[in-house]
Amino acid sequence: MSIGTKSLLSVADLSREGIERLLERASRMKHGQPSQPLQGRTLALLFEKPSLRTRVSFETAMIQLGGHAIYLSPAEVGLGKREPVADVARVLSRYTDAVAARTFDHATLHLLALNAGIPVINALSDIEHPCQALSDLFTIWEKKGRLPGLTLAFVGDSNNVANSLLLASVLTGMNFRIASPHGYAITESVLDQGRGLADSSGSQLTLTSDPCQAVEGADVVYTDVWTSMGQEAEADRRRVAFRGYQVDEGLLRLANEEALFMHPLPAHHGEEISAGLLDHPQSVVFDQAENRLHLQKALLASILAPTPAQVPIQ
Repeated sequence: MSIGTKSLLSVADLSREGIERLLERASRMKHGQPSQPLQGRTLALLFEKPSLRTRVSFETAMIQLGGHAIYLSPAEVGLGKREPVADVARVLSRYTDAVAARTFDHATLHLLALNAGIPVINALSDIEHPCQALSDLFTIWEKKGRLPGLTLAFVGDSNNVANSLLLASVLTGMNFRIASPHGYAITESVLDQGRGLADSSGSQLTLTSDPCQAVEGADVVYTDVWTSMGQEAEADRRRVAFRGYQVDEGLLRLANEEALFMHPLPAHHGEEISAGLLDHPQSVVFDQAENRLHLQKALLASILAPTPAQVPIQ
């Protein structure tokens, strides 16, 4: 369990069994009869960064579950500037039942969780994006019928999504490969954590600078933007560094013939992906986007209206 009360700051706050229960619950919520276990519950969306999928999926999830969501923009809160993070956490704990925070600095999440008496969910930080990775696992599981033994190949920057996917993959018995240029590799702290989890699950973890080597025979091919929010000043340098790391139809053909192509969006056509790749027959990108809603419904219900058999966070 993470710092705080059933907080989810990292994918690694979950066990393999907890992830499996979340995926099963997400599937039931997606295909079963609607229920509203969160009537009277309120989620605070505390965002330092703009968002389309994260904000809309969390707000819609709370509405469909019978609860409410309150969006708090940077201008309204001034997290750590207008008001100390610890004070914001204490106040929100008096008003709401949980906080989903989208922050520049992962340390801000830890401060929130340390001072809040309610669960804090990482809705994106500079280190991890666990809700995205969990939704991606749900999409793969839904399309392939299993996770253990599959191979996910990530091509591009070792960013927050890559970090969470690495940990989520090896936690659930998937093999994870990542191809990044020199200077943009997975950090040692995340790599050490991933290796420990891989040793326990039997997964293989491969780092390379060669996209072809990463993708060859893979069951899932995944990429993300070369320049994330907050890195705009590095955009020109990154375009040069990532030349040769574009995912196109030629690279996709090196994967398993039934491989899935995935991207968390937004996509930069002509940079990390070739034009039209989102509409490729192997692309599940918009299914992936939809599944943010279903996975987060399962996560919110498990945290805010759990039964002993449904609490996923250990």
